Amino acid sequence: MKIQYLGHSSFMLIESTGKTIVTDPFSNIGYEMPKTYADVVTLSHRHKDHSAHKSVGGNPLIIEKEGCYEIDGVKITGIKAYHDNEQGKERGSVIIYKFRMDGLEICHLGDIGQTLDLELLEQILPVNILLIPVGGRYTIDAEQAKEYVDKIMPEIVIPMHYKTKSSTIDVDKVTEFTSLFEDYMVEEKDCELEFSRDDMSGEITKIMVMKRIK
Repeated sequence: MKIQYLGHSSFMLIESTGKTIVTDPFSNIGYEMPKTYADVVTLSHRHKDHSAHKSVGGNPLIIEKEGCYEIDGVKITGIKAYHDNEQGKERGSVIIYKFRMDGLEICHLGDIGQTLDLELLEQILPVNILLIPVGGRYTIDAEQAKEYVDKIMPEIVIPMHYKTKSSTIDVDKVTEFTSLFEDYMVEEKDCELEFSRDDMSGEITKIMVMKRIK
């Protein structure tokens, strides 16, 4: 399967069959959402920087609720969680999504803001590839994200929802997160990555900071 980074919290996930999912398409963050298409769009919540589904072509199915879905062999699980650490009293709830594509378990944490407790951990596991916000302020911050990584223990971690030169979102830079790991664990990558089961040795967690498609 392939992963393309569209920016902010938005990724395009492409199974070998061609089935395509776009997560959290955005608007109003300082740069434009790339032109793209999908069979399915998942929305973690209805804030403008996560729910611009009308910008995605292909007449996709929109998923924005918890539950189990299967679209042409791709399994999608929506898990309710909170946008803050006060059970949603400050910013409401979000949906975490798990995708099973080409035998891999991919987890997109959306705008998760809560501490990772045992109940949520059990719903999330297992995870091969973790897409995690790290910028703080509206989500978990770098140190909290590190705790998620340490507990989930995925093979691949791709940070999202952090400050870049082009973005206007008031959050921390990705280096606040990557600096918490040993240098050999962190890699800078292009805007598209390809993974298979053979890549998942389980021996070490790799932090892959992706460039975004422009």
